[in-house]
Amino acid sequence: MTTSFTAAPDTASRNPILISVGTRPEIIKMAPVYAELRRRGMPVAWVHTGQHREMAESLYSFFDIAPEHEVMLERRNGSLAHLNALLLEGLSDVFEKVRPSAVLVHGDTTSTLGSAQAAFYLDIPIGHVEAGLRTFNAREPFPEEKNRELTARLARWHFAPTPGAAANLNGEGLAAGGVHMVGNTAVDAALAGTSRLAELLGSGRLALPGPLQRLQPHLARCRLITVTAHRRENWGPGIRNIARAVARLLAAHDDLAVVWPVHGNPAVSDVVHAELGALADRLEGRLCLCPPLDYPALLWCLQHSLLALTDSGGIQEEGAALSCPVLVLRSTTERPELIEAGAGLIVGTDADHVLATVTQLLKGGAELKRMRRAVNPFGDGHTARRIADVLAREIEA
Repeated sequence: MTTSFTAAPDTASRNPILISVGTRPEIIKMAPVYAELRRRGMPVAWVHTGQHREMAESLYSFFDIAPEHEVMLERRNGSLAHLNALLLEGLSDVFEKVRPSAVLVHGDTTSTLGSAQAAFYLDIPIGHVEAGLRTFNAREPFPEEKNRELTARLARWHFAPTPGAAANLNGEGLAAGGVHMVGNTAVDAALAGTSRLAELLGSGRLALPGPLQRLQPHLARCRLITVTAHRRENWGPGIRNIARAVARLLAAHDDLAVVWPVHGNPAVSDVVHAELGALADRLEGRLCLCPPLDYPALLWCLQHSLLALTDSGGIQEEGAALSCPVLVLRSTTERPELIEAGAGLIVGTDADHVLATVTQLLKGGAELKRMRRAVNPFGDGHTARRIADVLAREIEA
């Protein structure tokens, strides 16, 4: 059984557990925790830190979440320092008003670090969900690697998704009693999300976005590959090489179709459309360059894909949960369990290597079948329950 997204009414309290997140992946991965806390009648509230405001509304609707608080970010520039300063000030105001019994943060974004800093300054205990991921390379990914390291120094509870992540935390000298190996909430979200997606599509209460509807007829004769790329370290040559690899794959295999939800940052979108825009027009539907997809649509893509090419951390977890092999478009990953389990490969961004790897996997398909059968290393869909167990035990009523 997986976590349901439909939650019981909130319990009023002056001192709720406060979930503080703002980016798309954070919302997805914290939704199961929010639902589980509400199901148990534990007081919980949500603050949206505002980073991905344009993507948040559909996610909150899908997950049945109504944030009680929001930080309004009036950004003057795109610098990380400016964003962190705005978050620290805005979140401090919220935390002082709410006086939560604990603040839960997720992963490694600027929202994560800003939330942890603000809570630490106010002496509010911090729970870090998806703690302990490491590449041991300060610049890959940047700034995420240092964000999660710094958050670990501030947190009281470290909810590690895998034994390897827990070992990383213990190796950094953190008290063993604060490290809890619980699994990854991405699995809870993906399993419950696909179930809800099937229900909504089957009842006619949800329709796939137009680009995917236009893609569907081609899937009768074409195998689908999902591509995403957005990491800062891939801006420039990396994104360009990925786009060129996609073009060469489509030229070499007329039974392939590609869907690429293109990140809105001009450092990504301008390069992708410059390389592939004209090709998309010529391929009559086999190449779908579309705006970022909402979560249900992305789950649909992964369910129907032969494999995924991505530099995203979340898709590495979602792919493993949905038996979709993942080729990681980076030189390293903080999720080595994916590779060790045989569910993914690190391929980097060299166009020749990406092309050769996909081509080899397409030959006969035996390796792809083995990757699909790999045991998911990120959990069993019950992570949120384990997190709630710890919080219920250790937070005073």
